[in-house]
Amino acid sequence: MGAGHDTVAGELARRAREQGHDAQVVDLLRLLPHGLGAGLRLFYQASVRHFPWVYAGLYRALLRPGPRYRPSGLPLARLAGGRLTDLADRTGADVVVPVFHLAAQLTGHLRARERLRVPSAVLVIDFAVHRQWLHPGNDLYLCLTDDAARDVARAIAVLVETTGPVVAPDFFAPAPGAAAWTRRFERHAPGHPPVVLSAGAWGAAYDLDGTARLLASEGFLPVVLCGRNERLRARLAGLPGALVPDWVTDMPGLLRAARVLVDNAAGQTAVQALACGLPVVGYRPLPGHGAEGVRRMAALGASEIATDSAGLLRALRRLSADGAHRDRRVARGRELFRGDALARVTAPAGTSAV
Repeated sequence: MGAGHDTVAGELARRAREQGHDAQVVDLLRLLPHGLGAGLRLFYQASVRHFPWVYAGLYRALLRPGPRYRPSGLPLARLAGGRLTDLADRTGADVVVPVFHLAAQLTGHLRARERLRVPSAVLVIDFAVHRQWLHPGNDLYLCLTDDAARDVARAIAVLVETTGPVVAPDFFAPAPGAAAWTRRFERHAPGHPPVVLSAGAWGAAYDLDGTARLLASEGFLPVVLCGRNERLRARLAGLPGALVPDWVTDMPGLLRAARVLVDNAAGQTAVQALACGLPVVGYRPLPGHGAEGVRRMAALGASEIATDSAGLLRALRRLSADGAHRDRRVARGRELFRGDALARVTAPAGTSAV
């Protein structure tokens, strides 16, 4: 669901291949029969874009931590069980690494019943661990933070470790493209601190145009990322004082050139910003695990939360200015990157992973 899972899986595969392993990225939803996966993706996309109250209700019913008798996603995930075990056997995989909660449900189920013969190491990519990530049949859980690891350990008896977020190395290195972005910002709004507004790959956000107008009126340059939502991009393209680029292929350069990220999901864009040394403010988060993740990220001191427009402006003024406050937030964000998740799960060179 969304590009965050794909981005993490792709980076793990890149690292594995760089180290001489074979790696194959598999979309669990494509393993579901009868087009169920495509339908599920479209339903979720429509919910978060247009009917967030629907997803909020589903989160309360299915994902929010709670008693075991609550509904599970396992019956749906089990429909992909035969295809996954066949794939693991055919490729000779040595380990399966779920980065999506339904995949974690499935691998745990298969391992508990000895249908999946190789270990499953779940990489939880969320700051807030919802219950659909959890299955005691899995062999190992790798988490973004110690808090998340403790939540997993309290819920199920399984080996748990903290490895931090998985981000491509380009986000830690100097970005050659940052200078071009800086020039573009200066041409568009000279002297205005550029603030990135992220709506994720699906372009899901509440009142993004209102937030952009507010920032432009207060002396900032809102750089609005609409993901692949072309309708949203077309609607915002002529917004006075805002910059609405096409799909961005140079995220390290953009984030290095900006002053603050305004985020609504505590997802992959947020951790990429932390890797770049860009402060993050959570504002108008998506319902469910988006809101939970934004709160957990801020509780760690890695970001700030704004609950209204006045609070957003105060946070942006603090974080866009050089000084001790900005430096503390940047340092705290970079502390999350503690280890290499791939190094924890890979076997000796020449083996393979799914």
